[in-house]
Amino acid sequence: MKIVIPGGTGQVGALLERALTAAGHQVVILSRRPASEREVHWDGRTLGPWAEQIDGSDLVVNLAGRSVNCRYSPANLKEMTDSRVLSARVVGEAVAAAARPPRVWLQMSTATVYAHRSDAPNDETTGLIGGTEPDAPAYWANSIRIAEAWERTQELAATPHTRKVALRTGMVMSPDRGGAFDSLLRLARSGLGGPLAGGGQYMSWIHESDFVRAVEFLTDREDLAGPVNVTAPTPLPQREFMRAIRAARGIPVGLPATRWMAEIGAFVLRSDTELLLKSRRVTPGRLLEAGFAFSYPEWPAAAAELVRRARHGRAPLPRE
Repeated sequence: MKIVIPGGTGQVGALLERALTAAGHQVVILSRRPASEREVHWDGRTLGPWAEQIDGSDLVVNLAGRSVNCRYSPANLKEMTDSRVLSARVVGEAVAAAARPPRVWLQMSTATVYAHRSDAPNDETTGLIGGTEPDAPAYWANSIRIAEAWERTQELAATPHTRKVALRTGMVMSPDRGGAFDSLLRLARSGLGGPLAGGGQYMSWIHESDFVRAVEFLTDREDLAGPVNVTAPTPLPQREFMRAIRAARGIPVGLPATRWMAEIGAFVLRSDTELLLKSRRVTPGRLLEAGFAFSYPEWPAAAAELVRRARHGRAPLPRE
C-alpha cells in the first residue's frame, strides 16, 4: 500500500513509519520541515503540490496537530485548534479533489474528549463527552471543544469514496526518547513516581505495537467508520499505573505529590495540570466488538516490555 501520514514526524508518526515501512508499505510523510527523501513539504493549511501524494494513495493517517504539552494560554489554545482543524480540513480537500481518492482516512483524535470520571468506563456507545463536569476545572472544557471540532471537520469533509475513522487515542506507549513513557520512566527513576493528588485518576494507554496493529485492523475493516477508541481495555488509576512502572524498573518507592505540588511542577515545566489530573477511563468498545485481540491488554506486562527495551537501546528522539 501507499500510505500518506500528514504530520508524521512526531513520536507516533515515527513508530508508525518504522512499522509500516518494515511491513513493505510505501510511506510518505507530510512535514513543514522535510528532512529526508520520504518527506514532502506542506504547510498544514493550504492545498499545494503535496496533494499529489494523496491522489492514488491507499491510506491517509492524519496525525497533524500542535502538542498539547503546554500551558493553556489563549495563544496556545488557538494554535492547538488551528493546527488540528485546518490540517484536517485541507486533508479533506485533497481527498475530495483526488482522481483516485484513498479508500481509508484515519484521523487522529483523543481520548480526552470524554468526561473526567472514575465511576465507570467511557466507550463509544455509553461514554460521556466531557465539558460540563461539576468536579473539573471549567477551562478543561477547552481541550474537549478542540477535540470535537477536530472530529467534526473530518466528519463534514465531502469524501463519499473514502471511509473515515476518528482515532480517539490514549497515551501511545513506546520507549522512544521524549515520548510519554520516557517521561514517566524518568519521573519514577527520580523517585517522584508515586500517587499524584491521591492517584485515583484513571490513565488510558496503548502499547505501540497494539496501536500499529489497530491502524492496520481499522484499515482492513470496511464496516468500521466514525469514532473508535484506540486504547488498551484496562485503564487503571495513576497510582497503580506508576506502581507497575516502578516494579518493572526495580524502584521500590515513589514519593507522592499533592495537587498544589502538581500545579507548581506543571507551571515550571510550562505544561498544564489537566494532563496529570484528568481521569481518562476509556475502553475500546468497538475494537473489542469487532474482534481485535490486544497483544498487551494489561499494563504490568506492557510496562515490563517497555522497560526492557528502554534499558537496551531506544529509537532516537522524533522531530517536532
